[in-house]
Amino acid sequence: MKSHILLLAIFVVAGCGGSREPAHPAPSASAPATSAPLVHRFEHADEWAPRFDDPARDAWQKPADVVATMKITPGMTVADIGAGTGYFEPWLSRSVGPTGTVLALDIEPDMVRYLTQRAAREHLDNVKASQVALDDPHLPKGKVDRILVVDTWHHIPSREVYAAKLRDALSPEGTITIVDYTKESSHGPPPQHRLTAEQVVRELRTVGLSAGVVSTSLSEQYVVVARQP
Repeated sequence: MKSHILLLAIFVVAGCGGSREPAHPAPSASAPATSAPLVHRFEHADEWAPRFDDPARDAWQKPADVVATMKITPGMTVADIGAGTGYFEPWLSRSVGPTGTVLALDIEPDMVRYLTQRAAREHLDNVKASQVALDDPHLPKGKVDRILVVDTWHHIPSREVYAAKLRDALSPEGTITIVDYTKESSHGPPPQHRLTAEQVVRELRTVGLSAGVVSTSLSEQYVVVARQP
């Protein structure tokens, strides 16, 4: 997930990618298709926050629908990989309730600083923000009930290796939910860095997970859910 500086440049999130994706031009039919991770940094949280937390984002990101897909119940431990400025944290915090925990993870120290301050400001007492390594989210083995990876999977180098670490963190009934951009989306990374849902499913199945695309109301993105077989 090579020197620390180089990896930091290619990753962008909680050990796996980083904050939420800035807008990019619409896909071009002539753009070459690759699965190379997108090189991008999200260093200055206050500069990214107006874009990442823009209320207009709700119309296409549909956070309520994404969280409903995860089937979270009170008391669960949920990890948000690449939490960025904490766009999903209020939704996740409410879902796990006061007895649950939200692990808001990012590789960017300033995002972690912003997340910590946001959690205090918005009284999200069950949200714990942490900086994690580029190649490892440092999740406790067998203890995480839900893992959320939004707009981040396409940033991750060695995705199958990373997927194995997420698999090992799952509780017996745990799930991984990956949300990313379709090839046709008007949002997201350049076309050559986009992954199809089928490719994500294959990567997760390679490490022994049962994975598939789930039906949602999202128009710009797909949702893949994986679990222990």
